[in-house]
Amino acid sequence: MAQLPAGHVPLIQSLLRWLRSSPRPIPDSAWQRTCQRTAWLRGLPPERVQRLRVLSAAFLHDKTITPIGGLQLGDDDAVLIAALCCLPLLELGEVGLRGWSQVLVYPEGFIVPQSEMDEDGVLHEWEEEAIGQVSHNGPLLLSWHDVQAELEHPHEGACVVVHEMAHRIDVLDGVLDGTPPLPRAWQQQWAADFQQAFDALCAQVDAGVETVIDPYAAEAPDEFFAVATEYHFSAPDVLEAEMPVVAGHLRRFYGAPPAFGLRTDC
Repeated sequence: MAQLPAGHVPLIQSLLRWLRSSPRPIPDSAWQRTCQRTAWLRGLPPERVQRLRVLSAAFLHDKTITPIGGLQLGDDDAVLIAALCCLPLLELGEVGLRGWSQVLVYPEGFIVPQSEMDEDGVLHEWEEEAIGQVSHNGPLLLSWHDVQAELEHPHEGACVVVHEMAHRIDVLDGVLDGTPPLPRAWQQQWAADFQQAFDALCAQVDAGVETVIDPYAAEAPDEFFAVATEYHFSAPDVLEAEMPVVAGHLRRFYGAPPAFGLRTDC
């Protein structure tokens, strides 16, 4: 192709935007293999599976998935990660993908630096091992070992990808506080109901009572929301039994959880 003169740069930019405007559909065979690996997808009705497939294609179009530390990921692995990231976005849509661009996937858990300022103004710094992490506009970090382990035990209330995406959703309104963007009246009721459930869980944990819900949910309101989101998708019956009001809000926000008795070929 002959080189265009400088005056055609805007035309080139417009052409590039047009070429990037439509995500490439996920091939049928790749999507079928993803469904076979993921009980959460097989528990969705066909119309929601198709919506998830379209969202996943948009995810792969917009995001970069980068393996770290010698990890090797194939195309099917990228489709799997995209589908899990988009699972909590079935009702919210592509707005949940805004503001960040990359997924970093570690072979196993990884070390992240932590810091906190105490009441006396002293900064405390330490390191913790994590299996997932997000920052406001930074990449989403995942442990591939834990992603795979949770796929093998899909009904135990754990899904690190969904957990981290809940944080992404939470912060869409600019505040990481356990309350995603909602209409005002619903937001007020959500905040009140989640606070009551959070306080009850914290009281149990503080009293040394063994809880059915993962006690990590008592760390902070944002972690409570993220852990509850994990249960919505992977152990909805447990969440309904333990926290029916919270479960009701999440059904309204995310749509119905996967029906694990349902088998679909996606």
